[in-house]
Amino acid sequence: MATPHIIAVPYPAQGHVIPMLEITQWLVKQGIKVTFVNTNFNHQRVIDSLSDSDNIRQLLNMVSMSDGVEPWEDRNDLGKLTQAISKTMPGQLEALIDEINGKGGEKITCVVADWSMKWALEVAEKLGLKRAAFSALSAAILALSVNIPKLVSDGIIDSNGRPLTNQSIRLSPNMPLMNPMTFMWVTAGEEATQKTVFDILQKNSSLVKLSERIICNSSYYLEPGVFSLLPDILPVGPILASNRLGKAAGNFWPEDSDCLAWLDQQPVDSVIYVAFGSFTFFDHTQFEELALGLELTNRPFLWVVRHDVKDGNTGSKHYPEGFADRVKNRGRMVGWAPQQEVLSHASVACFISHCGWNSTVEGIGNGVPLLCWPFYADQFLNQTYICDEWEVGLGLSKDGSGIIRHGEIRDKVELILSDKNYKERATSLQAKTVDSVRGGISGKNFDNFIEWIKDV
Repeated sequence: MATPHIIAVPYPAQGHVIPMLEITQWLVKQGIKVTFVNTNFNHQRVIDSLSDSDNIRQLLNMVSMSDGVEPWEDRNDLGKLTQAISKTMPGQLEALIDEINGKGGEKITCVVADWSMKWALEVAEKLGLKRAAFSALSAAILALSVNIPKLVSDGIIDSNGRPLTNQSIRLSPNMPLMNPMTFMWVTAGEEATQKTVFDILQKNSSLVKLSERIICNSSYYLEPGVFSLLPDILPVGPILASNRLGKAAGNFWPEDSDCLAWLDQQPVDSVIYVAFGSFTFFDHTQFEELALGLELTNRPFLWVVRHDVKDGNTGSKHYPEGFADRVKNRGRMVGWAPQQEVLSHASVACFISHCGWNSTVEGIGNGVPLLCWPFYADQFLNQTYICDEWEVGLGLSKDGSGIIRHGEIRDKVELILSDKNYKERATSLQAKTVDSVRGGISGKNFDNFIEWIKDV
């Protein structure tokens, strides 16, 4: 029997690379060979962030290819990045498959691609390979994508994705409310980026037909309405290193693991963890308000402040005057953190988050209540899940000038930590989702996915 050999192609963003790496590590442990494709730019960042003890490079064949974006261009411009990828990477992927197959060893049998990289599945179809799509986002976003033609015909959006109403809708009776003004593409950035994201989603509405399997980083207990509406989408999550004994890898910055020793010194359920993912930026006013809000809580906090998070730098000059000295005994600021390990730590009481889906399921998977600070794309829908559907978090409200003030931050921290119902509901949801991975629906779906890949 031939050894199955897959090529994994994540979207080149950290929230997509990390769960794909965790999935593929587990596949390797089940006897499946994996060639993992990053862009040249992200490949080097991932390699540089690995510690000496990481064995990712021994487990996986890590390769890279050009994303078509010039070195000096902005890769945070998702519209430009996505367009460049779709033009330059299909030919490179086909050449890579031909190169591997020409070496006389195991031949490529399957392509597992991020659901937004439809072109990779088209290459697989052309070459007669098995095709699987993976979504690192909520299953609700896939459902939204599939329903774009209906949204147009119902007059919810026009043919370019622009909202025609601000009346919230449900795609099915058991799914969360969605406001067209916060649809993923509407809040994705500048107008050109909005159009690019909409076009991707619109094209991907045919994903169900192109893919032989669609798996997602979700759980039946998180989104039952979606899986009733679209039974071909199979939840295999939450995808956490702790659930399948993989290694959380794929970070674009080196982690400050010393913060774990700092957490060891803090009381149980005392620390506010603050992190906003790999894309979020603050202006000077909002950055200072956040700092002052954390100071006002009079609680210990661990704050991830990326080196590029504010005007391209995060030197001490950007903190309020005297801030570092005033909080030095209870606050710790780091450039990047091992987030899954942080969220699983007993000292962490709540998570102030941008509500990216990765962060959302990592919070849920560790039973941590969330304070929601969404910025763009799918994060507003994720907040709806957190606050209204699961009731494990609270939203942070902006003032008339669009700023979340320090008093609001202090008050919401006190509210979520004083009401033990949030923690109880988060812990209950954690138990259900983790059990689902370890022998429940998600675990069985993943086992079936493995057997499908192995049937070559």
